[in-house]
Amino acid sequence: HAVGGAAALAGDIVVGPRVGKFSADGTPRGLPGHHIPMAMLGTFILLFGWFGFNAASTFAATDVQFAVVAANTAIAAAFGATVAMFTMMFKTGKPDPGMMVNGMLAGLVAITAPCAFTSPAWSAVIGGTAGVLVIYAAQFIEKRGVDDPVGAIAVHGVCGIYGVLCVGIFANGSYGGAWNGSDVESIEGVVNGEFGQLGAQALGALVLCTVMLGLAFAFFKIQNAVM
Repeated sequence: HAVGGAAALAGDIVVGPRVGKFSADGTPRGLPGHHIPMAMLGTFILLFGWFGFNAASTFAATDVQFAVVAANTAIAAAFGATVAMFTMMFKTGKPDPGMMVNGMLAGLVAITAPCAFTSPAWSAVIGGTAGVLVIYAAQFIEKRGVDDPVGAIAVHGVCGIYGVLCVGIFANGSYGGAWNGSDVESIEGVVNGEFGQLGAQALGALVLCTVMLGLAFAFFKIQNAVM
């Protein structure tokens, strides 16, 4: 997801904003989708697919962690949507269905990396914080003159990086022995008093974002020049 967010940022920078997105003084304008119920339906289809993405793509059904991953995924999505809804109510006085479903996606993105290594309680925290983070990230990006039509940079980029870091923060040591060929007994994060994993996750996120941003920027520049 962090890679996708970096690619979205590169594409948005090269292509530029949509006509009418920014006023003459640079103030961003809302260009809401014309069919919000269809957008919400699409998000719920994504939610259903995420169970295969997180659980079924990684574990055999005989691995008990399969169920934990599915539960963590559902909880993070629910808290992401709910917290985003209440955050928008606090900011604007009414719920925003578009940002609510982006909050759900933010929770799903943030829980993807740590889904096997943390508990349902921490998954609620991860999803809830992502639901707030996506709102402020989207507003920050827009105020910098970048038109992010569906919030891909905020959802996948910012919350994707947050999810990568969450492995180093919320991993509780219940799983991860010999994960990806490692020789550690389990994956532990800051909540267990270990900071080494957080450093490794931060380095990984930095490499992913810088390499992908450069590659995607070059790709879009070439496409923009010849098409």
